[in-house]
Amino acid sequence: MRRRHAEDKPREIRPGYHCRGRVWIEHNGETYLGFGRVVLLEKIRELGSINRAAAAMGMSYKHAWDLVNAMNRHAAEPLVISSRGGKGGGGARLTAAGAAAISAFKKLHAELSAFLAKQTAKLPR
Repeated sequence: MRRRHAEDKPREIRPGYHCRGRVWIEHNGETYLGFGRVVLLEKIRELGSINRAAAAMGMSYKHAWDLVNAMNRHAAEPLVISSRGGKGGGGARLTAAGAAAISAFKKLHAELSAFLAKQTAKLPR
């Protein structure tokens, strides 16, 4: 069974050949950013919480926390800052570096998509 990815969406079956691809950014041989991680960052920005972002994406809090820790560890500066819960409640916020990482990845993803569309146009029908 093929693992589902955040960017997978139901698509119509079209005849002929089509180029597809995925892109992610690694640092020292480990994944730093990928499509799913960017979606997680966007959900954290939207919802103000790693826990709520994880729930919205159907993943465990621990998995989301591990992804955020890995991204922060590989980034030059933290992408997400979190505060512990308690009486006033906790939360998480995206930093300026996090917003820049989202923008840079989306640009890279758009460039890959454009390249793949151009290559698909060259394939036999």
